[in-house]
Amino acid sequence: TYHYKPSDSMKKRKKLTRQIIIQALVEALKPLNYVHAFWEGGAAAFNRIDEYSDIDLYAVVDDEKATETFYAVEEALESISSIKQKLAVPQLPWPSVSQAFYRLKDANEYLIIDLAVLKLSSPDKFLEPEIHGNVVFYLNKNNKIKPLRLDRDAFLKKLHERLQRLRSKFNMFNNFVQKEINRGNHLEAIDLYHALTLATLVEALRIKYNPIHCDFKTRYIHYELPSEVIKKLERLNFVKNKKDLQEKYHEASEWFNKIIPEINPKEMKDLIRRS
Repeated sequence: TYHYKPSDSMKKRKKLTRQIIIQALVEALKPLNYVHAFWEGGAAAFNRIDEYSDIDLYAVVDDEKATETFYAVEEALESISSIKQKLAVPQLPWPSVSQAFYRLKDANEYLIIDLAVLKLSSPDKFLEPEIHGNVVFYLNKNNKIKPLRLDRDAFLKKLHERLQRLRSKFNMFNNFVQKEINRGNHLEAIDLYHALTLATLVEALRIKYNPIHCDFKTRYIHYELPSEVIKKLERLNFVKNKKDLQEKYHEASEWFNKIIPEINPKEMKDLIRRS
């Protein structure tokens, strides 16, 4: 079994940078014949790294080697800093993906490592540049893993289905907010307002302005929606009191009902094709 040994320059330091962490992981994973590729996505893929960015990492490994990969990663991390906290994700929508988050003692509080380990046989490797940006490969042995272009026709079909479901969901459940306001259950009402009314509105707005990220919720929303839309959403999210909740619930609901007819299938198709 290969054991990673850091060079003198990689040994424990007072404060770790993302470059030091990534270098340690690359050095640890490169000799492992069951690791085929290792890359960074997230902010790095969209050229948006700042002092608050975490590290979104992906590794493609032989199907039966996910556990060994996490062991190798943790050994490498422990060689440069003790692991202050680990959070493994127990269940993901993708059965061939395993994920864990790490916080290091010697790194700043925002420099969390988000590691997804993908089986080599996994059909979805989250590499379509139209959706996931231009990921940064640190390892890609024999150029085995290749980013695939988005199947725009299939995506457009799913988007039409999603839009129909969005309308149905809103029509079925949005009045739950009003129901709890009427009952005087304002904690429940405000929770439902954010979880139902605003969440559905955000998805509709994303479909209108940037359908390629329709399911990203509020992630990257400040970069991808018009500034006047962002300002209005911010105002609707901050609720002052019961009266304000009632007024903003009505305003957000009316906005959703106005946006839905404005989503033009041809414009949506053009936006996806230009992505």
